[in-house]
Parts: sequence; structure tokens; C-alpha cells
Amino acid sequence: MSRRRKAEKRTLIPDPRYSSTLVSHLINIVMQDGKKSTAQKIVYGAFEGASEKLEKGDPIDLLLGAMENIRPKLEVKSRRVGGQTYQIPMEVTFERQQSLALRWICDAAFRKKGVSLKRALAQEIVDAYNNTGTVVKKKEDTHRMAQANRAFAHLRW
Repeated sequence: MSRRRKAEKRTLIPDPRYSSTLVSHLINIVMQDGKKSTAQKIVYGAFEGASEKLEKGDPIDLLLGAMENIRPKLEVKSRRVGGQTYQIPMEVTFERQQSLALRWICDAAFRKKGVSLKRALAQEIVDAYNNTGTVVKKKEDTHRMAQANRAFAHLRW
């Protein structure tokens, strides 16, 4: 990682169907090998499947509710002090919270074998909305690790 200058933040173009940058971010995470139209079909199909399961009208509200349940507030970062490495709890910025949450949803969906990605992504969104599932467990594990290492919080920079 370069120490010369900060990387520029690129603004996301909202997706065509819902005009949401959050959905656009999710599409970019699902996308593999530059196949954006395929990723859009998967995400939009997952939204339809998730809204049918929960009988909710707006998929954006469904995604926002799921994100609210899985966004991590704290995480640990490694810091080397005096030859030892400490796990220091840090607060997470809002942008990183969203990035981590979307990445965790996609990783959990990719790990489900024997199920189409569209269906797996819909199931993960529904589980996150209901505050259950692997993604919520990952958030709780992250918070638990930060709580366990709060004795090293004074080493924060």
C-alpha cells in the first residue's frame, strides 16, 4: 500500500432499475470477470425472491433493513508495538461498514453449494433481515473479538 497519497474515492453510478448506489455496489461485488449484466440479473432476481419470501413491497427497504442488522460497528486491526502484535479495537467508518456487510453477504452466498447464486443471495438477504444466519454470526464474532481486546484500546493511533 502506497504511503504517498490517499487513493481517490470514485463515485458509483446508481443502478438502472432502483437508482441506488447501494444496489450498484452489491452488483459490483457479485460481478465476476467483468460480466455486469449477468451480475445485475443475479442481484435483481435475488431481490425478487427475497421480497416474495418476506412479502415486502420494496426490495431497497429489505436490503436497508438487512444492512442495518449486519453492519459492524467495531473491528480489530493489528498494530505492532515493541516487537509484539496487538489486536486493537477500532470504530468502523460508515463506508467500510457498508462495504464489509455487502462483502460478507456475497461471500456467504458464494459458499453455498448446490444452490443457484440468485437463490443463495436471496436467502442470505432474508436471513440478515431476520437477524439470523452466517452473516449476523460473523458480525457478532467481529464485535466479540473487539470486546475481548478492549484492554489494548489505549494503543489506538
